[in-house]
Amino acid sequence: MTSFHAATVHPDRSVTYCGEVGADQVATARAIARLDHTPRFAREHPNRPGALFVLRDDGALDVYEPVGGAPFSPRIPDPAPRGAAAAPASAAVALPVGAASGTIWIPGAIRIGDGSIGGAMDTPGNPPRVTLHTTESPAGGQYLESLSSYLIEVASEPQLVYCPVTDRIAQLGPLHQSARALRNDGARRTNREGRVNIQIEVLAYAKNPWTTGWDPGQKPGWRSILAAARSWGVPDAFPAGPPAPFPGPDKPRSRSVWQNKGGYFGHCDVPGNDHGDPGALDTAKVLGGPGGDTPPPPRPTVSVAHLAAAARADIPGPDGHTTHPEEVRVLEDALVAEGLLDDRYADGSFGTRTRDAYAAWQRSEAGGSYSGPDADGIPGIASLTRLAARHGFTATD
Repeated sequence: MTSFHAATVHPDRSVTYCGEVGADQVATARAIARLDHTPRFAREHPNRPGALFVLRDDGALDVYEPVGGAPFSPRIPDPAPRGAAAAPASAAVALPVGAASGTIWIPGAIRIGDGSIGGAMDTPGNPPRVTLHTTESPAGGQYLESLSSYLIEVASEPQLVYCPVTDRIAQLGPLHQSARALRNDGARRTNREGRVNIQIEVLAYAKNPWTTGWDPGQKPGWRSILAAARSWGVPDAFPAGPPAPFPGPDKPRSRSVWQNKGGYFGHCDVPGNDHGDPGALDTAKVLGGPGGDTPPPPRPTVSVAHLAAAARADIPGPDGHTTHPEEVRVLEDALVAEGLLDDRYADGSFGTRTRDAYAAWQRSEAGGSYSGPDADGIPGIASLTRLAARHGFTATD
């Protein structure tokens, strides 16, 4: 009878070896995890037959490995970018303003593992993107920790794991390097496509879209993920269209769209892969807005005249002086999303940092390519209208 090494990986990634157990105990663990009312969930090892993982809602991961089996060698992170001859890059495109650099480690995210999961991107001149997965597992509790440990053990890590129930984030690797949750598309390494490819495993089932009954306005953790993606210039768009319902017909996986468009993709959109997740998500909610089951709130209106008045009064005024703070805050939030203003200065006061950030927007290609005295940091209707179109408010005179 086959025996198994039994161990527990704790939420802090420390390991307790529990000795050898028989096949009957492993069969019992598997059967208990299948019960609907138990806070446990079983996953088979994708590369080693017979090996079993049991995810627990207390954050621990029980591991059962067959004794005497062939040793398992995980994929080793490769820090070197592939040469152009091996993986030719698509024609470089102009990246949005704010994309020169961005958030690498999300504040408040739980770091799990040693952070070494991938390496440099193969096609950094191509547009930035986010790839969405579902774990096909329960959410809530501390499944975030146990599922993250499982992904590390099987060397299929994304950069981020997100729980839509608790709004907690686990970060397994830096956002500017590759993850390991996608298959290659022939010689093309899909994990390393684009300036960044921020992969997010969401604790959910594809057949039950996690955006149903979920309000991004009440989820600061998810909003911090969106802000990090925007800091790298990832557009608020789904260039391959909304993810398809699961189960259902497979979507076309366009290589041209994948390689040449930036934005949000589902695992179901990636060439060379056959998974159908993340299911029929409400894309408006994913991008932080109200979805189809929620009436949209009125778009805020920001007046050029009010912003100019705020700049005239707030900059020479005492520190923290505010004039039309609600409208200034809408402007500052947009500048934060563009990666031009640190969010700690988005306080409703049109100070020198807000002025300098807006001047950078005016000088940018997206803001109008102003220069010299025209890029003075005081909003005009043309540059403000461009910013409003990207960030969901209305610009008026």
